[in-house]
Amino acid sequence: MAGGGFARLPDGSVVVALSLAAPPGGIRTGTPIRVLVHAANRQRALTRLRNLGLRAVYLRGNTEPPTPDEISAVLYHPEGLLWRSAPPQDTESWHPIGRLLRRSPAGAA
Repeated sequence: MAGGGFARLPDGSVVVALSLAAPPGGIRTGTPIRVLVHAANRQRALTRLRNLGLRAVYLRGNTEPPTPDEISAVLYHPEGLLWRSAPPQDTESWHPIGRLLRRSPAGAA
């Protein structure tokens, strides 16, 4: 089960943070990742992830809310969807969600 949480911002929007396994077929299949989504409400944030192919994503409770640094990162990103490995490595920065979902070329090993 994915751990996660949310933070409501002063303008009424929310930042949702989820810890889950990377989707199959992506560049980090099966490794734990932390995903951040900025949206108008929690339901819309989860819908944005489901529309990208992360179908079994649910937010139950608020056990791992986003940190202030995570909130800043997602607010300053134009897409409002970011990820990085969990736990983060010392020098790893946040990546756009498209990089996670990118399929490797068929001939690459």
